Amino acid sequence: MAEVIKMPRLSDTMTEGVIAAWHKKVGDPVKKGDLLAEIETDKATMELESYQDGTILHLAGPDGTKIMVDDLLAIVGKEGEDVSALVGGGGAKTAPAQKAEAPEQETSAQPQPETKTAPATSGLDIAAMDEVVLMPRLSDTMTEGVIAAWRKNVGEDVKKGDVLADIETDKATMELESYKDGKLLYQGAEEGGTIKVNDLLCVIGKEGTDVDAIVAASKGGGEAAAQPEVPAQQPASQSASQPAAAAETAQPQQAQQPQVVNEGRIFASPLAKKIAEERGIDLKYVKGSGDNGRIVKSDIENYTPTAQPAAQQAATASQAQPAVAAAPAGQESFEEVQVSQMRKTIARRLSESKYTAPHFYLTMSINMDNVVAARPRLNEKAKDYKISFNDIVLKAVAVALKKHPAVNSSWRGDTIRVNHHVNIGVAVAVPDGLLVPVVRFADTKSLTELSAEVKEFAQKAKDKKLQPSDWEGSTFTISNLGMFGIEQFTGIINSPDACILAVGGISEEPVVRNGQIVVGNIMKVTLSCDHRVVDGASGAAFLQTLKELLEEPLRILL
Repeated sequence: MAEVIKMPRLSDTMTEGVIAAWHKKVGDPVKKGDLLAEIETDKATMELESYQDGTILHLAGPDGTKIMVDDLLAIVGKEGEDVSALVGGGGAKTAPAQKAEAPEQETSAQPQPETKTAPATSGLDIAAMDEVVLMPRLSDTMTEGVIAAWRKNVGEDVKKGDVLADIETDKATMELESYKDGKLLYQGAEEGGTIKVNDLLCVIGKEGTDVDAIVAASKGGGEAAAQPEVPAQQPASQSASQPAAAAETAQPQQAQQPQVVNEGRIFASPLAKKIAEERGIDLKYVKGSGDNGRIVKSDIENYTPTAQPAAQQAATASQAQPAVAAAPAGQESFEEVQVSQMRKTIARRLSESKYTAPHFYLTMSINMDNVVAARPRLNEKAKDYKISFNDIVLKAVAVALKKHPAVNSSWRGDTIRVNHHVNIGVAVAVPDGLLVPVVRFADTKSLTELSAEVKEFAQKAKDKKLQPSDWEGSTFTISNLGMFGIEQFTGIINSPDACILAVGGISEEPVVRNGQIVVGNIMKVTLSCDHRVVDGASGAAFLQTLKELLEEPLRILL
């Protein structure tokens, strides 16, 4: 099914974007990670990548077209699909616009920091054009960000496109790039510190600027800051030694990488740049396979340096082995762990769901004998794929949802949205909490496709590589704890979905069959329902269909 791509909001102040240049035309094939277009925002020109494989079926307008945020930008789907209904209903409000001229620069599709001209307070040099960089909102649910790592130190020069910091949001850790040349004069928090959205993140400007006046103005006249501050000045020896040490660690052994592939400006996706930096790979040695020689994720993953500096290996090993303090016997001891952004958001969203949506619960036992018998045969045919019980349950749920659209709905206040598409969120446990990537159009995909997609999402979730498009838009959620030996549990609804299915493990239990007590493979599932949307009879009918599909799994394919 074709998917509509809307104009994204690439900064907090952005209301519209101008198509600076399309990199694909109607009819072109497109893959995940391919560059679709360069979008001119109110802050910078940024690259927009595709998150879907398919064919370009529609573009909203030629180069120079102005498009409002959330209006139709493009449609990607299968070749030959009729998208006239999507184009007619997309409501793309476009108007020709003169493309602004800008110096050529490396850009990315990552959200950019919001900036503002420093306020005119006593002692502030306005003519110096110092830039106040605020904490951007990198996801719809983000209220604050944690500085996972500073990539630039106070006193260092900053150029357009340089990565300023890694920001940990409630969903992922994302790079924050600069679009201004200057010197980093101030950092709003140390690594590990928290800064609220739209609060002062850093100051980039010229030497000699009265940074204290800027900081005081950002606090409303000198109120005490809630977060620890990094001193505006550092000893010259320290400032000089840190970049040198970083460069020495990051550079690969050039004697073993003699062939320079890229000279001058290097085109690479933000993710490719991040992975390359983590692995100590110099991009000038990597041949890009993307548009116009652009380096993408797969190019980095397929590039194998022959050696890694010993200092980098030692650093990696030390990070992987955190020290654990042992409590003395007979003595009370505890440790307070800082709550992560992800955990804070989970707490807030689940509390809102639990105390806003009136939950009720329906539990059913399902005989999985036929699924247990069929799975080995399916895996023999699948060859390169290993189909799990969870994949089979996911497919059965998708088919059942098409038959029971009331369960595939959401509460919208004055309306109930009955979804005709099936996008299933799959809860994935990660060290900091829980992420719910979305398998889109799950009812149209085969078991092998579902298996591959769920495994890819699980790995991306653990690596904190998920993007907002990966976790948005679910219509139903599945949470499976069967692999941990949990027989039965209840889930809290993942708003705005109307239901979540909690799946327990398969256990051998005595069952009555043809008047005889035999051993059966039983799986218990519990459906949590929002009573504003789903009634008991509707939820029960859905579970009955799910039970029939799993007890006769061939029906899933009909």
